[in-house]
Amino acid sequence: MTRAELPVPGLLWGDRPERQRAPRQLGERCAAALRDAGDRLADAAGALQRRRDAAWLAQVATVQLELAAIEPAVALRAVRDTLQRYGLTPVVQVQALALVALAAQRHLELAPYGTQLLAARAVLDGRLAEMATGEGKTLAVALAATVGALAGMPVHVITANDYLVARDAQRLEPLAAALGLSVGCVVQADGPEARARAYACDITYVTAKELVFDYLRDGLGGAAQAPALLRGLCMAIVDEADAILIDEARVPLILSQRSEIAPAQSHAREALRFARTLRAGIDFELDAEALGAALTEAGRGRLERAAESLAGVCASPAWRHREHREHAVSTALAALHLYQRERHYLVNDGQIQIIDASTGRVAEGRVWSNGLQQLIEVKEDCEPTASMATLAQLTYQRFFPRYVRLGGLSGTLREARSELVATYGLSVRRVPLRSACRRTVGPTRLRPNHTELWAAVAQRIEQLQRSGQPVLVATDSVAEVQELAQRLALRGVPHAVLHARNDHAEADTIARAGQRGAVTVTTNLCGRGTDIELGPGVEALGGLQVICCQLNGARRIDRQLAGRAARQGDAGAVETWLSLDTTLLAHGLPAPVRALLRPRAAALPSWAVRLLLRLPQWSEEQRQRQQRQRLIAQDERIERQLGFLGAIE
Repeated sequence: MTRAELPVPGLLWGDRPERQRAPRQLGERCAAALRDAGDRLADAAGALQRRRDAAWLAQVATVQLELAAIEPAVALRAVRDTLQRYGLTPVVQVQALALVALAAQRHLELAPYGTQLLAARAVLDGRLAEMATGEGKTLAVALAATVGALAGMPVHVITANDYLVARDAQRLEPLAAALGLSVGCVVQADGPEARARAYACDITYVTAKELVFDYLRDGLGGAAQAPALLRGLCMAIVDEADAILIDEARVPLILSQRSEIAPAQSHAREALRFARTLRAGIDFELDAEALGAALTEAGRGRLERAAESLAGVCASPAWRHREHREHAVSTALAALHLYQRERHYLVNDGQIQIIDASTGRVAEGRVWSNGLQQLIEVKEDCEPTASMATLAQLTYQRFFPRYVRLGGLSGTLREARSELVATYGLSVRRVPLRSACRRTVGPTRLRPNHTELWAAVAQRIEQLQRSGQPVLVATDSVAEVQELAQRLALRGVPHAVLHARNDHAEADTIARAGQRGAVTVTTNLCGRGTDIELGPGVEALGGLQVICCQLNGARRIDRQLAGRAARQGDAGAVETWLSLDTTLLAHGLPAPVRALLRPRAAALPSWAVRLLLRLPQWSEEQRQRQQRQRLIAQDERIERQLGFLGAIE
């Protein structure tokens, strides 16, 4: 790679380097597909790939010995000059990673494993590295980010939540400081000045949501506004890449401003009042998977007849337009019958707080669009907020390909690799395990309903707790955490709970979760990025026991939860307990099938239960993928329209 191909703010690339065309063009996607095909063949021919990796790691080790014999400041200056002169060629990568690995050993007291160096190389090559949970992705990300920053590029490290942003930035700081680099982090609570300082650093840790909104604000700022926060889209490393690029990529990020409150309040109250008069199965049908409702012909007829009186009462002119009023009532039906308190949202101090489905956390600052926010506020007797007028919007599918250099890591990528290649032009390189996995996978058990499920799970937890083995139990929602916690309290089982209402105690709860006899009941909060360290003597008891009481919409997320146990060569176990009332089964299996299974549920063998679960999960995976494809098509259509209008002007 030549010096010119390193995107660095300045005369050559401009103040804010960025790809001018996004998403990546067809030729780049084809090249990524060929690379991914090569990676698949390399995975199949494991012995050959292992020999190649071993030879590359031997080169790094040799260079590391040479650099160790040189004064650190001299070695740093030499490698930095080489990087900035020649770019990230394979030879220079070896030198840079050897230097950074040596610095990590000195200043973090962490000697990077070969697998972490391989993952960092894949990221620097513009790939996604699939690295099993517990194998040290945090350090691998730090190695790649530091090399990119030494080359002169502003590096954005994107991770799943504010907790991981602050934690990982703090962990990297001693290494970066030793190499003359600065590290900043951006969290939701930060104001403009704090954000400007963080983005001015060589390496910035930030969540995807905050990054995209700051990018949109920069685009709206104009010359008369404050200086832009971002210094371009030079290099990004996406940690937990499938969560961000796939799971969170189903809705656009919308930058908006508040409009008048009174029309929104009147509109929401009238829509809910009318929706409560409609009959399920006669006037409307519900789609529980898509969280949507549709009026039938009978329902549309009733609404048409009521339209004149509604238009007279409601301050909103929307009732005079057929499509608008039908949309409002359909949304009101979804708010009434599908969006559940303690599952989809919390009510705190008279305000609605959305729970992120993939992380289990409160999505700070997020509101529902198209009137849904106001409808749920009225439903829960909260003061309705103003509706939002869109200023700008962008999807992850259009944003991330704008980075000149893009890579990432996750423990669960292989199921989504074809979509990652097609959408982002990113191939997937699997990184081998450092040591054999010692995780034991127990049976999958099914119960006819939640009442029997929680009774059986509580009994199982009590049995494990008596043996001293720590237990982590994951449920679908805050409500289910509380229900199971009540069962445990009745049995006298000491336990901790962790969910969206008390995530401020996350660090302390996780620190105790691996201790002897600890029981932790949680939602998806203890999923991605959570490292539960085992206490003294726990390894001999079998390590952490994970009990999964949720069926996620993708197998990847189930694997992430299982990955909390048996990390870094430790012992551990995972088992799954579900009921026919589990959300995905209740929505994905026809009612007659569930009725037939209820008397037999507890007697079904594990293999039959797993086979039964696969169909609704596969169906949900397909539905979500189609949703993302529709969003991409919509974005491309908007982009073409904007380009056409610009050409006319």
